[in-house]
Amino acid sequence: MSEATAPPPSREEAATWVGFDVDEVGGARVGRVAGLFADAEGGAPAWLIVVLEHRGFLGRRRKGAAVAIPARECAGAGGRVWTALAERALRSAPAVDPTRPLLREHELAIGAHYGIGEGEGRCAEVAGRPEGAVTAS
Repeated sequence: MSEATAPPPSREEAATWVGFDVDEVGGARVGRVAGLFADAEGGAPAWLIVVLEHRGFLGRRRKGAAVAIPARECAGAGGRVWTALAERALRSAPAVDPTRPLLREHELAIGAHYGIGEGEGRCAEVAGRPEGAVTAS
């Protein structure tokens, strides 16, 4: 996990990443950016929505689950997004429904999966919000 105090990209920058391929820290392509979840109060990007891909029969790419990746753990340029997270963490991440907002509890569970405690990064931002509150959409 990188420094928890790193700021997320701007909403405008993160929006340009939709459609970009996503590479994990080891350099492997793991999926494609399908959208983003933005903070329900301030609108800053909180999570990138990434549709994971895997190699199927004869090496064909097949779509898998959609997962949320902390926007603070990503950088984009040249038609690609790189994340500081390892492929194993991404492939075992909780699936998200890109059509539904995230509740406080969802964000804390996703953050816990990536090792983000309630006192750091995005989890610190939402931990004090009411239970059941929509925190990102």
